Amino acid sequence: MGDGGRNKEKAGGRSKNNDGSLGTYRGKRHFDRTREPAGRPPEGRPAEGRRSRGGLGEVADAPPEPHFVVQIHDAGTLHFDFRLEVDGVLKSWSVPKGPSADPHDKRLAMPTEDHPLEYREFEGVIPEGEYGAGTVIVWDEGSYHPLARKRKGRTRSFGESLEEGHVAFWLDGSKLHGGYALTRFRGGGDSGERESWLLVKENDDRAEHRGTPDARRARSVVSGRTLRQVAAEETDGPRKRG
Repeated sequence: MGDGGRNKEKAGGRSKNNDGSLGTYRGKRHFDRTREPAGRPPEGRPAEGRRSRGGLGEVADAPPEPHFVVQIHDAGTLHFDFRLEVDGVLKSWSVPKGPSADPHDKRLAMPTEDHPLEYREFEGVIPEGEYGAGTVIVWDEGSYHPLARKRKGRTRSFGESLEEGHVAFWLDGSKLHGGYALTRFRGGGDSGERESWLLVKENDDRAEHRGTPDARRARSVVSGRTLRQVAAEETDGPRKRG
């Protein structure tokens, strides 16, 4: 099974207030016109797991692992949106060619604004005239865990590693599996230059010599629909998923 069960680090995916970092996201959208989620207000710190008593005393359940989602977005330019749950929001990158299972593929990933956690369930058509107008499907989703990273003898949090420009993580999705890394190679800090990152598959036992499927033929992992089918059904009114 590779090293997916080793070197785990707590992600703290639901621990921080998400109001501030969603300002850009909310400022670009009119929620009376688009079905995209505005995001719930912060609810404070979540419970840290149930505790039970046994022969060895109190033991806390492990917190749930954070989520990831990959959406295909046909908005003028067809692309994939790669999102990781970090500190109460979805950190997001636009990946034009989509994630690849082949370690030889280095996929350009351009950071976009933070999205609310509820966005990982969004599938549908963003209306004309709205930011990002076009069709969205959920290509893959699942959980992930960060792979621990040490610097100067101290384990870095996932958020700190993101700020420093490099994170490694293990994906457990329906389509994507195994280790991946995101590395910033341009911009960041006080450079004034737009950030550019690379998304690369780690060379582990879940690596394969195949890239990403044709985005126009790809099917949603939640509804089984293609972009064309979602767009056609939306013309007859929103489709409820159940």
